Amino acid sequence: MTEFLSAHSITPVLNQCSKAPLVYIGYSGGVDSHVLLHLCASIAALKVKIIAVYIDHGLQSEAASWASHCQYVANTMGVGFKVLRVNAHSVRGESPEEAARNARYNAFKSLMTVNDVLLVAQHREDQLETFFLQLMRGSGLRGLSAMPHSLPFGQGVILRPLLEVSKQAIKDYAQTHDLKWVEDPSNASNAYDRNFLRNEIFPLLKQRWPQCDKTVTRSAKHCADAQDLISEQAHTVFSAMFNEVEQTLCISELPLYKLPLQALVIREWFQALNLKMPAQAFIERLQTEVISARIDSEPMLSGQGYCVRRYRDKLYCLKGNLAPKLLDTHWPLGNDSIRLSSGQRLFCLPSSTGISMALWQSSSIIVKPRSGGEKICLPGRQGSHALKNLFQEAAIPPWERDTIPLVYLDNKLAAVGDLWISAVFYSDQLDNCVRLFLDKKNDGAE
Repeated sequence: MTEFLSAHSITPVLNQCSKAPLVYIGYSGGVDSHVLLHLCASIAALKVKIIAVYIDHGLQSEAASWASHCQYVANTMGVGFKVLRVNAHSVRGESPEEAARNARYNAFKSLMTVNDVLLVAQHREDQLETFFLQLMRGSGLRGLSAMPHSLPFGQGVILRPLLEVSKQAIKDYAQTHDLKWVEDPSNASNAYDRNFLRNEIFPLLKQRWPQCDKTVTRSAKHCADAQDLISEQAHTVFSAMFNEVEQTLCISELPLYKLPLQALVIREWFQALNLKMPAQAFIERLQTEVISARIDSEPMLSGQGYCVRRYRDKLYCLKGNLAPKLLDTHWPLGNDSIRLSSGQRLFCLPSSTGISMALWQSSSIIVKPRSGGEKICLPGRQGSHALKNLFQEAAIPPWERDTIPLVYLDNKLAAVGDLWISAVFYSDQLDNCVRLFLDKKNDGAE
């Protein structure tokens, strides 16, 4: 039976655009995105919201001419048009396809405002390719669920109106409407895994199983349904042991569950931290080397740009590399904050109690890293206390301690970050003091 594609056949999906301020369409100039744009532009209520977006990945010499072609087509259809240029070159541990996809989607996200919609032209054969790629990577249910029809995206949502449509129906539509599209020569290269499947494997499969794109898509849907049920259970367990403020997991709770459920909880944790999903081998090492380690040990497991560590009864996941070393820094007179070499920013804020404002303004202020052996007297407590003991008492993980700046007034220790103020400098003169605030999450922007 011949499949017929029309605007009416994808209306149920496009109805989700009714309240969208803007509807962006990923438009590469190829046949799939051209057909999607043509379909959407034929709907008057939708046409006025459309902005076709061409992403220049910087990888093809023909990109400039393709952008011009896309702009011409958008102008002819009477819809908006935008070109975004991205850096799609891969970094270590990232495939070329992954780099291009990440750059493309990050560019789209930069456009999205609240309730905006992004339409992309992936179809049933794309779903087939995604399923097989995930299968060859040994993915679980989440990977085998392939691509969803809709998904929260940036501040809006991403929709795939053609996901149930065959490639042949798209080509038939393009020929019927005499559409002119561009052909990307890289699609012929089997160096890319997706192209190898598309050009070499699937033609053979379809000779034996002509409807394999339909049946595999159905299997992907079954996987997605099963994943939803399992994720619901895992999320309930995860929520009970997740400290949202510290972004940590309670270690003593994990062994109460079987290893497969532990693994799902760990994946929920990584998802909550917006990190790339860990490989199964990484999770197994995490369970045996970190979670099952002695309670008094401090094991660490690194991989994929992050490291997982335990301290006391908490499991921490630290993104990226270690913070830059904290160096001695002079605090200029009159400044209400200072940028530290570690990338953090230390603020001095008006307060009813704290360090006397007059003393703060009349002293030479130096911020230094901990060197070891420092002691401080605290208000309301007898004697002096080693910083090491105070850190242990406050349950501050060892790797965070060297990132906490020590503030000296006229070469005397006055404060330890925003944690403690020396009794020697502490004042309760109402509304005539300052307190410190350490911004640990500052991104370095001035």
